[in-house]
Amino acid sequence: MGKEDIQDLQQFIQPYPAEVQDLALWLRKWVWDLYPGCNELIYDNYNAVAFGWSLTDRLGHTFCSVALMPKYVHFGFFWGSEISDPEKRLLGKGNQYRYIVVNKRADFPKTYIKKLLKEAYANSLEKVKDKTQLVRGRTITKSVSSKKRRPVTV
Repeated sequence: MGKEDIQDLQQFIQPYPAEVQDLALWLRKWVWDLYPGCNELIYDNYNAVAFGWSLTDRLGHTFCSVALMPKYVHFGFFWGSEISDPEKRLLGKGNQYRYIVVNKRADFPKTYIKKLLKEAYANSLEKVKDKTQLVRGRTITKSVSSKKRRPVTV
């Protein structure tokens, strides 16, 4: 179903503040509009709700993601350590994931992130060794944690 398949995600993000929900859904629409042929993988995890775009139904083929935090949103790159970041805006020091913190729409560097997305997409496509695994335009809920730590909304 893809972009229109939002029922699970709306349920998962309900505990987050309205501003965080709105920002996450705006980023979701932005990526779906750029990459309508990809798949959205949703993870309702213990610490956060995260969703990302993959060329297959596998996490390892994810090229970007959005994660909701109590007061902001992470916009990240699953293989961020493997892409260029000429302006050094990406945070994270681990072996793989890199992200930016987004507090509001006006803070989001669309033009810069589009350049990084193009590279991240190509990088993820290279990781798909069996091209028969490519799946197009689906929203897939991959995990729902029974135990959750969520923000308290007032």
